[in-house]
Amino acid sequence: MVSSNLTMDAVDFRYLLLENYKRLGISEKQVIVLLMVDHLLRSGNSFVTGDLLALKMNYKVEECDSSLAELLKDGFLSYETKEGKMRTSLEPLKKKLYAQFQNDLSRQKASLSSPVRTEMLSRLYSYFERRLNRTLSPLETDTIDGWLDDAYSEGQIKDALENAIAAGKKTMKSVDRELRTARKRGDIEKEGYSGVSDYWDKDIEKTIELAKQKWKEDEGK
Repeated sequence: MVSSNLTMDAVDFRYLLLENYKRLGISEKQVIVLLMVDHLLRSGNSFVTGDLLALKMNYKVEECDSSLAELLKDGFLSYETKEGKMRTSLEPLKKKLYAQFQNDLSRQKASLSSPVRTEMLSRLYSYFERRLNRTLSPLETDTIDGWLDDAYSEGQIKDALENAIAAGKKTMKSVDRELRTARKRGDIEKEGYSGVSDYWDKDIEKTIELAKQKWKEDEGK
């Protein structure tokens, strides 16, 4: 397996983001904000604020602050202090993307036509057709196949279908949303992602304001 450091150096972060943002539950608006944050960091701006983003984007400062707060809460960026100065970091997102990349590499090495996978797909197809009371289309079977590629278990997929049906929704899109929501919730519970200290966890919006204030103070020194 490719080592983590080699992978992070060899694969472009922006490519991985565009390839995987949907799988991580990131919206298109958040993708644009993340790409701009990355651009600003690469340009020498160590601390990215809503004010700075608004200068480069067609969003108001309040919208940029809100996007940063959401990304911070979801564990896709963090604020850290180095040498007494506040800095913005995309390391939490990069770690998720590179972990996903390595998982994809591992799955590619495995035989896609293995007996275990074939049997699992057969069970899932039958289960979906029985619960939906209809035959699945080729696109729908491809969608189920894709969920296995995304490392969802047979049980998780069945549970997502049952949750969607219980909510009165019998579409593959609804099942996909259930899967992604459960994974995001599980990641937050497992990793405890907040991107900041316990003190800052209490109020994400205040975190942004505190960070902006500290940045202004540093600039005035």
